[in-house]
Amino acid sequence: MKIIRSHLGIKLFLSYFVVILVGMAVIGITTKFVTPSAYARHLSFMETQLGADPGTGQGQMMGQGRGQGAGMMSEFYTNFQATFNESLVIAVVAASLAALIVSLVFSRSILAPVDVMMRASQRIADGHYDERVQSRGDDELNQLAGSFNRMAQQLEQVENMRRRLIGDVAHELRTPLTSIKGYAEGLMDGVLPASTESYQQIHAESERLNRLVDDLQELSRVESRATQLDVQPVDSAIIIKIVTKRLQYQFDEKRITLTSNLPPEPIHILADEGRVIQVLTNLIGNALQYTTENGAVTISVVSEKEMASISVSDTGFGIPPEHLASIFDRFYRVDKSRSRTRGGSGIGLTIAKHLVEAHGGKLWAQSAGENKGSVFIFTLPLAK
Repeated sequence: MKIIRSHLGIKLFLSYFVVILVGMAVIGITTKFVTPSAYARHLSFMETQLGADPGTGQGQMMGQGRGQGAGMMSEFYTNFQATFNESLVIAVVAASLAALIVSLVFSRSILAPVDVMMRASQRIADGHYDERVQSRGDDELNQLAGSFNRMAQQLEQVENMRRRLIGDVAHELRTPLTSIKGYAEGLMDGVLPASTESYQQIHAESERLNRLVDDLQELSRVESRATQLDVQPVDSAIIIKIVTKRLQYQFDEKRITLTSNLPPEPIHILADEGRVIQVLTNLIGNALQYTTENGAVTISVVSEKEMASISVSDTGFGIPPEHLASIFDRFYRVDKSRSRTRGGSGIGLTIAKHLVEAHGGKLWAQSAGENKGSVFIFTLPLAK
């Protein structure tokens, strides 16, 4: 029993075979109980037909020989039943052999793709995330193979993201640490003067390092859904005004126009005000960073069924179509070689996306292409 329980092929074969055996047993039992009454009924019908012909005298002859005929008929039935049982046994044996062969063939054909997926899963468990299985047809096993391939592809992407995350974090941490180390060594060797400017540079790099660590901690919380939200009805216009007022000076300094398209009637959303301000600040800050002088950034809010849609559009560098699907990945950069003055670490958009999704909304980006601007849109539930 232990061997049977541990092998799907044996269980599948036995299930086929047991079903066929049960079917044959039902046939045998049914014929055993039905054959005598059916035979007696047909025999009675034959006797009636033979004994009901008047004027021929056959009826009297049948009457006289009824006692002798009854014994012959009983012996005839016994021989008939023995012959029938012998034929039935031979048929059951032949059917069992045929069932055995057919069950083996079908169980192996069904088990073959399962065995392939088992070997492929073992290779994936060993770290070979590029392993795939062939999928042919539309039956359940092929659908399972398709799901298996999608799972393997996602695992491969996660593994690649993990490796890239480790490299990106190491790079992001190394840059300020190298700068701090350089200033410290310069101060110790007397190459740099112990001036306020030198200490300010060290402090600035320390703050940069601290912000990166804080962003990583925030990213860890939002990805694990450990962030606590204080969800309340709030006017979306108030949130937009708070963020634009905070960032207006930076827009004026860079000579970029910042405008808001607010509806005449207030649109109340069900959200954590602080977290939505964080999302908007990140999106508008990105728009400011990637929009050149004399450009424009516009914030709009509209009501759509049960959701409010807030968009941040700019006339900046734009996003190539092949990068739109990955723009919210951790540490992702459209331009891999750009300097830190034109791009951050890429954690902010990831955090913003998770925060929006924690509210039950969605965040996505649209762009007509490079140097054609971009639009970031997110939705939040309306307050009833």
